[in-house]
Amino acid sequence: MNKNEVENELPPNYDQLKTAANRTSNWRERLAAVEELGQWKTKQTIDVLLHRLNNDSVYKVREAAFGKLKQFGEDVQLPPRKKGDLSREVAKILVRIKKSLPKGHAYPDFKEKFKKMRLDIYDTCEGEKGDDFDKWLEDAWASLATR
Repeated sequence: MNKNEVENELPPNYDQLKTAANRTSNWRERLAAVEELGQWKTKQTIDVLLHRLNNDSVYKVREAAFGKLKQFGEDVQLPPRKKGDLSREVAKILVRIKKSLPKGHAYPDFKEKFKKMRLDIYDTCEGEKGDDFDKWLEDAWASLATR
């Protein structure tokens, strides 16, 4: 444990970190907050990390929270990666977005509207798909064109 990992000592920016850890539209901010909160072993930081472990929509954030909690000696299990839970909801959203755009629109228009309309879902998909996100989204858009 480092010098910050003292029982009952909160990070000076705890409120900002807690807010960032719960920001649904930015998985990168949640991940960074988890990493920083994981340097401070307190009941409050452990509670935030447990919430991210059990409820985050991006598996990378869940894994990071799990790692920090294990470092603290917490008895936690890494939940299995969710399969298919998000896909039905996302498919419905993508269809709605596609239908809302003019016939013959381009993929960048679709991507931009998705980002503007549902940043939370866009961000989750981006976090889950990683480097494959753009290819996945463009393939999804193209498959919607044939329906």
